[in-house]
Amino acid sequence: MTQTAENNRAGRRVAVVLTNLGGPDGPDAVKPFLFNLFNDPAIIGLPGIVRTPLARLISSRREKSAQANYARMGGGSPLLPETLKQAAALSQRLTDAAPGDETEVFIAMRYWHPFTEDTARAVAEFQPDHVVLLPLYPQFSTTTTASSLKVWREAYKGPGEVHAVCCYPDAEGLIEAQARLIRETMDRAEGQPVRVLFSAHGIPEKLVVAGDPYQAQVEATVAAVVARMGLTDWSICYQSRVGPLKWLGPATPQAIEQAGRDGVGAVVVPIAFVSEHIETLVELDHEYGELAEQVGCAPYLRAPAVGVEPAFIAALAQAVEAALETPGVAPQGASKGGPCARLKACPAGCSKAA
Repeated sequence: MTQTAENNRAGRRVAVVLTNLGGPDGPDAVKPFLFNLFNDPAIIGLPGIVRTPLARLISSRREKSAQANYARMGGGSPLLPETLKQAAALSQRLTDAAPGDETEVFIAMRYWHPFTEDTARAVAEFQPDHVVLLPLYPQFSTTTTASSLKVWREAYKGPGEVHAVCCYPDAEGLIEAQARLIRETMDRAEGQPVRVLFSAHGIPEKLVVAGDPYQAQVEATVAAVVARMGLTDWSICYQSRVGPLKWLGPATPQAIEQAGRDGVGAVVVPIAFVSEHIETLVELDHEYGELAEQVGCAPYLRAPAVGVEPAFIAALAQAVEAALETPGVAPQGASKGGPCARLKACPAGCSKAA
């Protein structure tokens, strides 16, 4: 951050709000968490009179299997503890960069505690001069970032100018952190041939056709990592499909099976997840790990999520600093020709969609 920018910010009260999905903190929380998830119109785009009963039905049917999966992680999701670590690291970084500011980092989860509405009240009590909304989704989607920002707008009644970072798919620190973790994981293959599988959470294909920039931004993140590392054997795939709709593909299980047929192992990279949670610790590590063994995809290795990697935390801090200089909703670094403009990865204009 420049000396001029720091002087402009000196003495301000800044609330940074990290937004994420959330996760159940115990077995009894699984069903209501699932209900909140499937009752979101951004997830199931049906009228409430149909969506709400359907969400009740889905959450009831999926409760026991979901509880079994969370039991493999100690009974609940590690997402909040992981996010608390990121919040603490970001808070320290921002304080070191601008000691004249009074900065506090809050967490707002979409489908479980701490709920966005509760965090909005806490931020209002803080009486900030500026509020920076920072989704822990590097790539924008209407199903994630847009949903979180919409609920925040409805919930927040406090003071301060509100800024929001809609996306940061090729932020320098994000790419650096991903590349370092992938290199370390590839080293564990000890010279055996491996294909890098960049696995992102899938979304229905119809959303992309309608203009959701998520797929383009995932591809932008991957392109930056591939260029940084000089990878030659890699592919993009999508996981966590639910429901009858056609989702983005190829599916991660298909990519693992193809690697097995090609006689190579796999280094699976959770390219759209910045924290460890059920999709990484259960789906990638256990379910897909078992599949890899069955189809002869060996070695099967999984790169960690970026978590509190210093380069990634630096990227988040830079996103906050840039947002404070940019009104409204914008991609990280928008004032300097940010990722959406530079990579043309946002054909629908995610800042408008948010």
